Amino acid sequence: MNLRARTIALWGISIVIILLFLFPLYVMGKIALSTPGEIFQKHPPYLVHDLTWEHFRAVFTSGEAFYQPLRKSLVTALAAAAASLVIATPAAYAIARLNYRARYLFIVAIFVTRMIPEVSIALPISTTFIKMGLFDTVPGLVLAHLIRILPVSCFILVGVFAAFPEDLEKQARMDGYSRFQSVVRVVLPLSKTGIAVAGLFSFLLSWDEFIYASYLTLSRPTMPLKVYYYVSRGNIFYSSTYAVIITIPVLVITLFIQKYIKPGYLSGSVKG
Repeated sequence: MNLRARTIALWGISIVIILLFLFPLYVMGKIALSTPGEIFQKHPPYLVHDLTWEHFRAVFTSGEAFYQPLRKSLVTALAAAAASLVIATPAAYAIARLNYRARYLFIVAIFVTRMIPEVSIALPISTTFIKMGLFDTVPGLVLAHLIRILPVSCFILVGVFAAFPEDLEKQARMDGYSRFQSVVRVVLPLSKTGIAVAGLFSFLLSWDEFIYASYLTLSRPTMPLKVYYYVSRGNIFYSSTYAVIITIPVLVITLFIQKYIKPGYLSGSVKG
């Protein structure tokens, strides 16, 4: 097989794989935009023939039944992302300045926490939070989400700071800055792209989190729990509509940060 044929074959395989991944999203959007008569038939069409916005209108006009979960998910995700950056940024910088062997051991130790199934620790966390008065509260949910967010944001930021030229820090200290001032005034401003990407990843990990929310929420659900609520009751139109609304921010943020998810890109602005 010549080079042209292999290139065409790779493109064909890539397109098929992409379509397989996108098909569930398409079905979700089609159900949200279709009438019940078009879906509940023996052979539903693949395309939307009878477009309707009725399901979105019903969701958006349902009042607090929609806006309370949306508000709670948004506040929780923003708070969890901010908290993860406050905790992970100094920790990642300290780890990044260790020698390679020590840095590797720290990263492995951090990811060991991600190897524990969340469903196995959600119950003890829930009982502990009940005693602490954090059950069914945004601070409680933020603390639980940090368990899954911190290893990822810390891993991203260790890579960012490890690639930062130490000569720039040394130059800043020669200019009279202390170690703390050189980090605050030189390292952090020049690493803002990587820090922003870590924050966006943290937001996404919290935005669609389900397991901790299901254990720590009772009267005020988050958006993923609203999807589960309608799925468990067989309402495919509302569950698809909620799923579309949850997916839109994920797609927008993913498209925004996809150009940064390349080796060396996050540190590219400070090289040289």
